[in-house]
Amino acid sequence: MQPNIESILEKFPNKQREDLIPLLQKIQDEFGFLSEEIITRVGAYLSISVNKIYGVATFYDNFRFGPVGRYHIRLCHGTACHVAGSSTLLQELEKQLKIKSGETDKEGLFSLEVVSCVGACGLAPLIEINGEYFTGLTLAKLNEVLDSKRAKDQTVYES
Repeated sequence: MQPNIESILEKFPNKQREDLIPLLQKIQDEFGFLSEEIITRVGAYLSISVNKIYGVATFYDNFRFGPVGRYHIRLCHGTACHVAGSSTLLQELEKQLKIKSGETDKEGLFSLEVVSCVGACGLAPLIEINGEYFTGLTLAKLNEVLDSKRAKDQTVYES
């Protein structure tokens, strides 16, 4: 069933400015990202300019403006992860996936997002894929993770 923007808006009947962030979160949960069309509709509903909505949404790392891949990779690039080699992991991800942070590969399999910190500094460097954490990564471990995701995806399509 396709999500419906109007049914989500109805859950915020007071149309208050303080509804903006929870409303955007709910929409992103349903649609996967915030499209220009959705942001325009939210602006009209809450009587807030599109520019203000983009200003709020771009301030927070958790909002996305395009579709993400089946496996959404979030690479921590906080201080501990950076010192432990996250830059090398980022280079490897960009090389293998042929995408940069904020992009999704052509197949829609992987998307990549570099985040400031996930708060797991003692486990650096790490990535999160769809809520699952892979910690203490080396290039070899990273390749194992990517290979396992690719293999899992192949198994789904071969079934």
